Amino acid sequence: MLDNLDLTISLDKETYRTKIEDLMRELRSLQNICWLEKLPIVVVLEGWAAAGKGGLVKQMTNYMDPRGFVVHPILAPSEEEKKYPFLWRFWQKLPPKGSIGIFYHSWYTHLLEDRLFGRLENTKVPTIMRDINAFESQLIEDGAVVAKFWLHLSKKELQNRLKDYEKDEFESWRVRKEDWQQAKNYTQYKTLAEEMLIYTSSGFAPWVLVEADCQRWAKFKVLTQLVSTIREALAKREIITQTPSLPPQISLSPTEADYLSQVDLTLNLPKEEYKVKLKQSQLQLRKLQKDIFEKNIGILILFEGWDAAGKGGAIKRITDILDPRSYEVHAFAAPTKEEHLYHYLWRFWRRLTPTGKIGIFDRSWYGRVLVERIENFATETEWRRAYREINEFEAQLASSNYIILKYWLHISPEEQLKRFELRKLDPYKSYKLTDEDYRNREKWNLYDVAINQTIARTSTPQAPWTIVPGNDKYYARLNVLETLINAIKYKLGN
Repeated sequence: MLDNLDLTISLDKETYRTKIEDLMRELRSLQNICWLEKLPIVVVLEGWAAAGKGGLVKQMTNYMDPRGFVVHPILAPSEEEKKYPFLWRFWQKLPPKGSIGIFYHSWYTHLLEDRLFGRLENTKVPTIMRDINAFESQLIEDGAVVAKFWLHLSKKELQNRLKDYEKDEFESWRVRKEDWQQAKNYTQYKTLAEEMLIYTSSGFAPWVLVEADCQRWAKFKVLTQLVSTIREALAKREIITQTPSLPPQISLSPTEADYLSQVDLTLNLPKEEYKVKLKQSQLQLRKLQKDIFEKNIGILILFEGWDAAGKGGAIKRITDILDPRSYEVHAFAAPTKEEHLYHYLWRFWRRLTPTGKIGIFDRSWYGRVLVERIENFATETEWRRAYREINEFEAQLASSNYIILKYWLHISPEEQLKRFELRKLDPYKSYKLTDEDYRNREKWNLYDVAINQTIARTSTPQAPWTIVPGNDKYYARLNVLETLINAIKYKLGN
């Protein structure tokens, strides 16, 4: 692939000066259109050391409005960033809709330098490539433009540029030991790059290979392609038609599994027995905190369920015994105005708990296929796509040493109404009850279909659903604690 590039291609100064001026003006015009159209642009610049990425960034941003772009020079991850899935830090840097994010090096450095220097095991490479492809497809299907450029140099040109930079008092500080290692291991590094390019050049996010021995030609080609890519994305927006939605499904088909109907809601636990077992389980969980920290295991506990199903009570029984420095609880409501400017998973990536701690989510990314589906806050195309996106997300978490526990707290409609009436009379709980809670009861059948289909499509070996019989709060709370403890022990090999 790379050997087929003609690195002798060049562009004379006069032709370059004429063409680049027009390109820069058009890029500035497109930046304004992208802002108006709320089109996010992600530009990835990868390639050999000294390939001209810095000069390219300077040229690219020369005419742009600085309020509409951010350049992210990607360095080695910090100790804090290492406690999260490797893509976590890149989700933090994504541009909002209408803005441009330029990545000077990117998530691909993990597949190149980390492999070359033995910081990434070869056995993990397929998983990393899978995660990268999923990441990019999610952004693009959500409407973003992802433009990826590989700037290629011959070995001779690489060596000459490194020598020239080392002699330059203004550039010498940029030359790293790792850059010389690229030159020394040129063939090996090129092989790693080709493998990366082959497996991550997809139909939705193809690589553009750039002959960079001539810096003028490299800048011209990158800017020409970037302009073309943005134009194409804007043109597609004009012709995209909304896929017709099917009528809401009010009942499961005969071939679909009805998981909720199989739950025995009569299960209960006497209060005195509950008190004894609760204390025992809480003490077990408290002891496991030390192992979680020492083994650097991340725990993510997701609570979904009917209104008044007891999510808050279950969370309280988990946290009562724990050191508050070792857990975080996040409650999610409707996305904010800022959160609407990003992919819907963005706000959950931002709230991930690092490994070594426990993260508890009161509501979660499953809102996409539940409330957003039922209330038409997401299109049918969006919520159907979300099943795959969620499975991809959770697979990344599982491969990053997280335990994922997903609870659906199930109660009967009669029990829910009973709890609503009791909340009305309780001055400490009445604030929880809203007109929307009663309105949602009218859509019980729609939610019943949605949660059954969600369980069927997103209960995986690494992230299974647990349906908790919740008519009896004592039984439900203990059930949650016991399954949590068993999952941790299994991970520890106990």
